[in-house]
Amino acid sequence: MRKFPFFGYACAMRFFSLLVTLLLACAAHASPTVADEATDGFLADRGLLAQIADVGEEVTAKASALVVNAMGLLGVPYRRGGSSSETGFDCSGFVRTLYEQTAGLLLPRKAEQQAAATQKIDRTELQPGDLVFFNTMRRAFSHVGIYVGENKFIHSPKPGAKVRVDDMGRAYWARRFDGARRVTQEDTAP
Repeated sequence: MRKFPFFGYACAMRFFSLLVTLLLACAAHASPTVADEATDGFLADRGLLAQIADVGEEVTAKASALVVNAMGLLGVPYRRGGSSSETGFDCSGFVRTLYEQTAGLLLPRKAEQQAAATQKIDRTELQPGDLVFFNTMRRAFSHVGIYVGENKFIHSPKPGAKVRVDDMGRAYWARRFDGARRVTQEDTAP
């Protein structure tokens, strides 16, 4: 099994365990009311609760697989216009390739097009697998990466560099942060 150079295997496993715990906690209700119990009974009778749970598990699994696959590409060199692990990636090619290979979703090719085609979210809503955008070339959404959790993102940064994980709190990235986006099925090309 390939080791995770940035997080370490044990840290990556704790991260995924924490992710699952957080998702389950978000799904839980504080104290059900009579109306909630009736609704749950109605949904359960029709098998809808199981379907909703299955969808939640599928989303968690895809986000986890996306982050794991991205970590497997650490060290791949940057290549302008690149979109393969054999020849290298640029930032948007890295994101597009991972979403296509892992989730079967086809995003536009350029970072600014990816920003325009995806759902805007607040930075506080970031979850692993979401996209983070930066202004690195004196224009909005000129750089993109994939959020991996704990204020970190993975990306293909620039010529001469390799796919790596960076901290969004670092002064360079914090000053250039342009926003966060979530990819949904509806955001992708047919």
